[in-house]
Amino acid sequence: MSLNDVVSGERTHIAFFGRRNAGKSSLVNAVTGQNISIVSDVAGTTTDAVKKSMELLPIGPVTIIDTPGIDDDGSLGTLRVEAAKRILNQTDIAVLVVDGTIPIGSAENDLIDIFKSRDIPFIVVYTKSDIVINPVSINGENEISVSSYTGDKIFEFKEKLGKLAEKTEKEKKLIGDLLNPGDIVVLVIPIDKAAPKGRLILPQQQVMRDILDSGCSFVACQPENLRDILDNTNVKPKIVVTDSQVFERVAEIVPDEIILTSFSILFARYKGNLDNLLSGAYKLDDLKDGDTVLISEGCTHHRQCGDIGTEKMPRWVKQYSGRELNFRFSSGGDFPDNLEDIDLVIHCGGCMLNEQQMKSRMSIAKSKNVPILNYGMAIAKMHGILDRSLKPFE
Repeated sequence: MSLNDVVSGERTHIAFFGRRNAGKSSLVNAVTGQNISIVSDVAGTTTDAVKKSMELLPIGPVTIIDTPGIDDDGSLGTLRVEAAKRILNQTDIAVLVVDGTIPIGSAENDLIDIFKSRDIPFIVVYTKSDIVINPVSINGENEISVSSYTGDKIFEFKEKLGKLAEKTEKEKKLIGDLLNPGDIVVLVIPIDKAAPKGRLILPQQQVMRDILDSGCSFVACQPENLRDILDNTNVKPKIVVTDSQVFERVAEIVPDEIILTSFSILFARYKGNLDNLLSGAYKLDDLKDGDTVLISEGCTHHRQCGDIGTEKMPRWVKQYSGRELNFRFSSGGDFPDNLEDIDLVIHCGGCMLNEQQMKSRMSIAKSKNVPILNYGMAIAKMHGILDRSLKPFE
């Protein structure tokens, strides 16, 4: 499998943490065989997280992240430390880089505690083995001593990364486990002002690929062509998958005996969040005047007239609840840590986020007792078809 075969949210994210001048950047460069990070004897050279998507054997497509030192000081240094810790929200495998010439300290032990509390697989790497006089005692499979300068034990370190990656990988399907070879799926894809010109969006592409990988076929159409597809052709679909925005319109056309769900709900299940998001759907019935709803998206894109996040969703929620509500918005990596004044979070399908990022956002909401649901479930709930859209996953 090549780098181009795997989208950003599907790559294993490996983040390197440690003190300033512990050798993080040198280790990243030695592991990747590329000068991804600037190397200097001056402490604090890496001031922002550096990301690089690449092929890393024996793992395959990965995103490597080099973070600022966790012991940076001063007001700017504090911001860098916080930025480094936020990288944990998207980390599948953590590498704690420890200067092998000095004893491990509280900063490293604190990070180990965080790794364990978040169930993040990790490896402790002691660097500078070529100049260490009294090397540390290596205990356990998740520790190793290396030299980025001579290359000593770099191969063995990569093998350890590969073993951790194998343990974290899951054989998951977007839709294929609901199908039998030869089944036909109808995909309803509206082309409106917000649709990107000349291409399909990522969730649609991924569902199509999973259908083909499962030995099945699909027919794609716009909502206005759906009735003709079902009534006037020989297409007998096993499942109809629709864009959430036209859920109600599609539900009126698709017979009850045909499974109906949405791209957004498929992704909620794929990211492992379906049950947790379901509880958030019922908060829509309990909203009160003055409540604040956060509408969050995992990617950043140019807002257009009719944008679902900033225009359609607020309008639908206000109409459904009949309440005077306040709305806030976030996109990309800007998901707030503080949800004290938020009463409900409505999140996109998260196709551009990896599973760890979605779990982190769910965890933040749960810790603040704030219900969270995604676009597809919100729209299905507001149009009275939530139970039907979840029937395939009972």
